[in-house]
Amino acid sequence: MFEYVLLYRLRGLQVIYPLCAQEDMDSSSMIILTAGFAVCVYMAWNIGANDVANAMGTSVGSGALTLRRAIIVAAVFEFCGAVFFGSHVTDTIRKGVLDFGDDGFDRELSQKLMYGFMAALLAAAIWLTVATKYGLPVSTTHSIVGGVIGMGLFIQPDSVNWGKVLEIVISWIASPLLGAILAYVSFIIIRKVIFNHSNPLEQTKKIAPLLALPTFFVLGLALQFKGLKGFYKNLDNKGYINKSEWLPCDPSSYSCTTFNPFVDGAWIPLNSFLVALFIGMMASSVLWFVLRRYDFKEEGYEGVERVFIWLQIITACYVAFAHGANDVANAIGPMAAIYDIASSSTGILSPDKVDVPIWLLLIGGAGITVGVATWGYKVMDTIGTKITHITPSRGFAAEFGAATTVLIFSMPFLAVPISTTHTLVGAVVGVGLAGGAAAVDFRVFGKIAASWVASLPVAGFGAILFYILFAGSPVNVIIVVLLSIVATIVVILKTENIEDESLESVITSEPFELFHEHAKAVLNTVECMNKAIDVASSGKDPSELIEATITAELEADILKSDIQGQIGSGVRFAIGRDTFLHMLSRQDRIADYAQNVAEQLSFRELYDNKKARSNLKKMANAVVATVVSYEKAVDSLKELSQSGFTSKEKSALLECIREVNIMEHLADEIEAEAARHVFSTGDDDALAAMHMYRVLQRMDDVANACEKAANAFLPSLSR
Repeated sequence: MFEYVLLYRLRGLQVIYPLCAQEDMDSSSMIILTAGFAVCVYMAWNIGANDVANAMGTSVGSGALTLRRAIIVAAVFEFCGAVFFGSHVTDTIRKGVLDFGDDGFDRELSQKLMYGFMAALLAAAIWLTVATKYGLPVSTTHSIVGGVIGMGLFIQPDSVNWGKVLEIVISWIASPLLGAILAYVSFIIIRKVIFNHSNPLEQTKKIAPLLALPTFFVLGLALQFKGLKGFYKNLDNKGYINKSEWLPCDPSSYSCTTFNPFVDGAWIPLNSFLVALFIGMMASSVLWFVLRRYDFKEEGYEGVERVFIWLQIITACYVAFAHGANDVANAIGPMAAIYDIASSSTGILSPDKVDVPIWLLLIGGAGITVGVATWGYKVMDTIGTKITHITPSRGFAAEFGAATTVLIFSMPFLAVPISTTHTLVGAVVGVGLAGGAAAVDFRVFGKIAASWVASLPVAGFGAILFYILFAGSPVNVIIVVLLSIVATIVVILKTENIEDESLESVITSEPFELFHEHAKAVLNTVECMNKAIDVASSGKDPSELIEATITAELEADILKSDIQGQIGSGVRFAIGRDTFLHMLSRQDRIADYAQNVAEQLSFRELYDNKKARSNLKKMANAVVATVVSYEKAVDSLKELSQSGFTSKEKSALLECIREVNIMEHLADEIEAEAARHVFSTGDDDALAAMHMYRVLQRMDDVANACEKAANAFLPSLSR
C-alpha cells in the first residue's frame, strides 16, 4: 500500500527467542501476547483475502491465469516478499499519523498504546472481513491507519497528525484519477499501434519488446522505491552501500533538494535508474529473443493477447512480491509494538525502533498466504469481471498505469502516501472507459469508492469500541478477540460457497466468445432444419432430422440460459448488459424459427409438386447461407471486441452486416417466387399447397430473424 503513515520502524531481521523462554514474563503479558498473535494472524489472513486482488485480479479476470494458478503464484510471491523483505515498515510514531512529542513514552502511555494497537488491529481486520465478504477491494493500510487514528484520538486527542490524514484523503482522489488516465492512454496507444494494424500479431512481435522496456523500467524503479527499501537499509547498516546514493534519500537532508542525480542524496539517485534501466533492457531483449522463436498456435488477436499474457503474468508476480514486502507490516507492525511493550521488563515502548523477529514475519507471510488461498477469489472476481471486461492487453494497460502511478507518488521528492488498491481500481476503470462509458459498471465502482471513504471512520470507531471493551484487562482482551474470531468464522461458513469449476467459468468467461458459441449452436439448428427439408423434399421420412433439429434448438436454449446466468452474475463488458441480452435474444429467435420449420414438416407430407419442392430446397439453402453470413458477422463482432473497437474491425463488421442484409433479400426473392408457383398450381390440393406456403413463410422468418439480429450490432459501431 503506502509508506510514511504508520507508527513504527521495524529494522533488521533478528531471531528472538520464543515467549516461553522468557522467564520473567508475567501471566498478563502472556495473555496479551497470545491474543495479539491471534489477531495478527487474523489480520494477515484478511490482507491476503482482500488485498491480493491488487496483484491477481486483472490477471484472473483476463484469463491470463486460472484461479488456482493465480492463488499459487500469489501465495508464493506474497510469502517471499513478506518474509525476506518485510522487515521494514513505515516510520516512527513521531513522524507518523500519531505524534506524542519528544519526551518518549512512560509506562502509562505505553500500556495504553499496547491495548490501543490491539484494538486498532482487530477493528481493521473485522472491517476487511466485511469488505471481503461483499467483494469490495479496500486499502488494508488505510484500514489499519483508521484504527490507529481512532485509538489515538481516544488516548490523546492532540496526538493525531491531521496533515498526514489529509494526505490520505487526497490520495483517495489523486491516485485513482492518475491511474485511470495512465491506463486509458496506455490502452489507447496499444489499440492504435497494434490492434488497428493490418497484421496485429506481427506488429505485436515488433512492438512488445519496446513496451517491455518502459514497463520493466517502471517496475524496477518501483521495486526499489517500495519493495526493497528495507533491503537497502539493511545493506547500508552492514556497510555494503552508501545510503545517500540509494533510495529513499533522507528528506531532512539539504542535499535531498537538488535535481542533480550525481550528488549524494539526490532526489533521484543515478544508481537506481541504472539498475531499473538494466532490468528493462534485459526484459526487452529476452522478450525479443523469445518472440522470434516462439511458434504461435494462435492467430490474429488471440496471438496478440498471448503475448500480453506473458507480460501480465510477470507484472502480476511483481505486484504480489511488492505487496507482500510492504503490506505484511499492516499485520506485524502493530504486533511488533505490542510484543515490544509486553515483553519489556519496564513495560515501555521503545522510542526509536522495534526489532522484528523472523518468526513474526513467517506468521505474517503464512497468514497472507492462507488468506489468498481461502477467500481471495471474492475480491478477484470484483476487480477482474464486475467493473469492466478485462483482456490480457487491457489488464496489462491497467497494471502498467497502476505501477506508474505508484512510482510517481513514491518518488523521494514527492513521497505522497497512496493505496495500490485505489490506484489499480482507478486504472481498471480507465481501461474500461477506453471502450466507452457503457463498458464500466459505475454502480460497482460507486460501492467500492464508498467503502474507501468508510475505511478510516469505520476502523477508527471500531478501534475506540474495542479499546473501551478491553478496559485495560487481559481477560477482556481474550474474550473480545475470541468472540470476534468466532463471529468471523460463522460469517465465512454462512457465506455462499461457489464451486471452483463454476467460479472459473464466471471469472474467465468472455461474453463475445460465448455469444459466438451460441451463434454456432443456432447455425447447427438451421443446418439440421435444412437436412430435414432436403429429406422431406425427396419424399422420405424426415422424423429423425426433425428430432435432431428440436434437440439442436434445445442445446442452443441451454447455452443461452448459461450465458444469461453468467451475465447476471456480474460479468461486465464493452456494450452493456441490456444491449448484450437484447442481441442474444434476437439471435436465439433464429433457432426458434428453425425449430418451427421442422415442426411444420411433421404435420403432413409436403405438396407433391416437383418444382415446388425444388423451390423449397432452394429457399432452405438460401436461409442457411443467410445464417452462415450472420455467424461470420458474430465472429467479426467478437474480433471487434478483442481489438478494443478499432476502426478497422468496425469496417469489417459493417461489411458483414451488409452481406447478411443482401443474403436475406435474396432469400425474400426466392420465397416470393416459390409462393407464386405454389398458389398458381395448388388448386387441386389446396391443403397441401397451404402447408407448403406455411413452411416457406417460417423459413422466411428465419432469414428475417438473421437480418434483425445482425442489425442489432449497429449500435456497437457508434462506440
